[in-house]
Amino acid sequence: MLFTLRDAVDILIVAYVVYRVIYSIQGTRATTLVKGLAIVFGSSVVARALSLRTVSWLLDQATTLFLVALPVVFYPELRRGLEQLGRGQLFGWMTGRGVGQQVFDLDAVITACGRLSAKKTGALIVLHRQVGLHEYIATGVGLDALITTELLVNIFEPNSPLHDGAVIISAGRIVSAGCVLPLTDSPLSGGLGTRHRAAVGMSEQTDAVIIVVSEETGTISLAVGGRLRRYLTEARLREQLKFYWAGGETS
Repeated sequence: MLFTLRDAVDILIVAYVVYRVIYSIQGTRATTLVKGLAIVFGSSVVARALSLRTVSWLLDQATTLFLVALPVVFYPELRRGLEQLGRGQLFGWMTGRGVGQQVFDLDAVITACGRLSAKKTGALIVLHRQVGLHEYIATGVGLDALITTELLVNIFEPNSPLHDGAVIISAGRIVSAGCVLPLTDSPLSGGLGTRHRAAVGMSEQTDAVIIVVSEETGTISLAVGGRLRRYLTEARLREQLKFYWAGGETS
């Protein structure tokens, strides 16, 4: 059978589509799940090669379960992909990968946290790193504003419309405010309220760095990788943030 130009075009189109799908899920929670599916599939191939019937059967069932669950687990990504397709953006060259962890002036955020702490004004600030936060950004009010100390302090001013939710910072901008974050199921020490539970919950589900200012005590805390670091000074907060923006671990 001759390899024709039509075959080459066919292969290139399929390869490009696969490439775009893989590229679009990089930096999202879907990446980890895809890796898990790849491990199960690879193990199934090895089990078949070694004629391990029972193991092969179990892995086949697991693969089927994964495939059935994919539309449910990847619902946010699938919805976003269809929206991009409708806007003609699915095959655009520009993607959102890595935009969250761009370098920006952290001093405005740190100074704002210091002022809020001094006034004992509660605050919740999410700093986007790599894992996509679109589903959480959509729960708030879109701003797309420059990061300034004054704006952050005003957002969390008591009785303001957006003070109860979280601010999400991505690509060097305040992209949304009044956002709803997932609450952790893990037990926290006494005296920690909803803001701290939301910060830890968000850090468990994403690689974001979340700053919390306690409304009761003014204490500044940092949630990363499911862990909460409390009683931070402005200097210590600056040190921690610079560490994570230099590629520090999330756990």
